[in-house]
Amino acid sequence: MGFLNSPSVPLFPTKTRYVWLKNPENLTVGQAATLERLSMKKLKLKTARAYHLRLVFQEFWGQAKEEAELFLRQWYSWAVRSRLPPIREAAATIKRHWSGILRWFESRVSNGILEGINSLVQAAKARARGYRTARNLITMIYLIAGKLDFSLPT
Repeated sequence: MGFLNSPSVPLFPTKTRYVWLKNPENLTVGQAATLERLSMKKLKLKTARAYHLRLVFQEFWGQAKEEAELFLRQWYSWAVRSRLPPIREAAATIKRHWSGILRWFESRVSNGILEGINSLVQAAKARARGYRTARNLITMIYLIAGKLDFSLPT
């Protein structure tokens, strides 16, 4: 009867969201089998094409500085021709931030650090329910985000 035609294994299993969201190296054995079954070319699933585009884009961050722009240009071209609206929207966003994305190869600094500090500031503001002066707020921000070590020497 064959693996795909087996009545115990449905052709299009449900609850596969996390299979598509995980990187291949983080999949369980069962999830890997499900992904393999769903990624077959003859099925022509849009989700499988989007997954493949995502995995290829992840390779961008491992490129050498000299090759990064060419790689990004090729990926962008592939993404806008994908006929997948969410991928095309992501490609348009990348096009808008093109120089900033390529600048990462020079500075190796991402927006994540700033977002993390902003989160700490917002938590400090919420915890205090307001400060008497802006100077007090700034002092709290330095105390929280400054990663100061207040432990006494032993």
